[in-house]
Amino acid sequence: MLKTRSLKAVSIIVITLTIGVAPSYAAGNKVAIASAHSLATYAGLEIIYKGGNAFDAAVAVSAALAVVEPAGSGLGGGGFWLLHRAKDGFETMIDGREKAPLAAHKDMFLDKDGRVVKGLSINGPLAAGIPGLPAALVHLAERYGRIPLAESLNPAIRYARHGFSIRDRYRKLLKFRLKEMQTSKAAAEIFLDKGLVPEAGWILRQPDLADTLTALAESGRAGFYAGDVAEKLVDSVRAAGGIWTQQDLDDYQVVERTPVKGSYHGIQITSAALPSSGGIGLVQALNILADYDLKNIDETRRKHLITEAMRRAYHDRGLYLGDSDFIEVRVSRLLDPDYAAGLRSSIRPDRATPSASLSGNMKPRTGGDNTTHFSIIDGEGNRVAATLSINFPFGSAFVAEGTGILLNDEMDDFASAPGAMNVYGLVGGAANAIAPGKRMLSSMAPTFLEDDNRIAVLGTPGGSRIISMVLLAALDFAEGNGPDSWMAVPRFHHQYIPDVLQYEPGALNYVEIKGLSDLGHQLQETPYRYGDMQAVQWRKDSRSFEAASDPRGEGFAVIK
Repeated sequence: MLKTRSLKAVSIIVITLTIGVAPSYAAGNKVAIASAHSLATYAGLEIIYKGGNAFDAAVAVSAALAVVEPAGSGLGGGGFWLLHRAKDGFETMIDGREKAPLAAHKDMFLDKDGRVVKGLSINGPLAAGIPGLPAALVHLAERYGRIPLAESLNPAIRYARHGFSIRDRYRKLLKFRLKEMQTSKAAAEIFLDKGLVPEAGWILRQPDLADTLTALAESGRAGFYAGDVAEKLVDSVRAAGGIWTQQDLDDYQVVERTPVKGSYHGIQITSAALPSSGGIGLVQALNILADYDLKNIDETRRKHLITEAMRRAYHDRGLYLGDSDFIEVRVSRLLDPDYAAGLRSSIRPDRATPSASLSGNMKPRTGGDNTTHFSIIDGEGNRVAATLSINFPFGSAFVAEGTGILLNDEMDDFASAPGAMNVYGLVGGAANAIAPGKRMLSSMAPTFLEDDNRIAVLGTPGGSRIISMVLLAALDFAEGNGPDSWMAVPRFHHQYIPDVLQYEPGALNYVEIKGLSDLGHQLQETPYRYGDMQAVQWRKDSRSFEAASDPRGEGFAVIK
């Protein structure tokens, strides 16, 4: 039964297929999945049909997205998988974030005068960290799944081998990165049609990637990090000026981390831990807002206060956060409600705070939103929120010969120099400086929200805007609204530097624009609506699922 609902000209499509005997957790349904591509969602469903759980489905969806959404994620990238296991309530975050190669150093993207070399941390194999996604898939399947890894990888292998029809988003992002993709012979042969952006309906086939996925399916970790695939990766990267070694691949390990926890008006928040700043930023902003009555103030004042909370959370992100395996981060202090109260006390209700006036201000030096997310809850109550990335659209635009693997450009997520902006305009300091084997700071924020009657699983791509998008969705959840409403929330964003309140077209009306300007905010409308949120929710009273895929993207949400 196909159900279509419209909210404020936003269409959300949800499929419901009720079959079989009702599981103990959800009445009449076995799973809810929302992902950024219908083929990835179907891959997850296929694995559920074959007896897999949410964790097996997460392997299938992750691998499928690596094939069908190459601009956003892939075997050459990494991500974070937030897990909840129903049988014992255990929660963890699988950290499959990329790591800096052992030959990396803090000045590797600077010229002889100490200036950042434009494009060096974005394009080509020097920009690529050591991938974590393949190791994470193996880990997820072996530790939490109940069917073989090879079974869960089958849909992705099939999509890569036989191909699929490209969509408008693929063509749009490929056009944006065309020059760089033409530079890599292997990338051009796979993703371009005679060196140009393919026409709509073109079939993308990736036989080398299918072979690599097959090696992973047959040999597990060794199918990627050792043997023929590893040799091709290292040889290709080094021949093109990169610095990878076999030792880098041998040393890569997935880490399980304790998720960030918080609360807001009776809602329990579980989100990503370092090296992602997403959970800390989200909880910190909600802590700042906790003492305001956001429901009973005018919209201009409400947006002003939310913006000021964003400003302070992003300020702390740039000043204090990095890979906690390498630096000491006082997470408990940053998440302390008393600390948030101190930050709140600096907010003026009648005036915007100039970013330059905040302590430890980092002045930016001179001289996309691609990533992906999916959300799953199965009929047993297991749940997964996963945000995956290769960073900029199509990553580094470099494919290692004979592997089909498009490499990330996550090295740009380090601070190439104190105060240097990355491609998303974020600045960082010594806490996020490049070091051998270090994981770069991220903004990804896969998140669970739970109150007395609902459990939500959500997240989004969006680069630096991820935290602000999840924050706005969490505030909408707090008002009692469901996934379709979280998608429809008009999006605005402030990230401390640049000192600009950005908003998508239509997010602010004339009164709000004038009112926020009068308060001293510098406003900038983005040229497009941004984000690609994927969310599912379970209602405890009716034991029923809801699911929604952001209409700004091309995703697909399904309840079965």
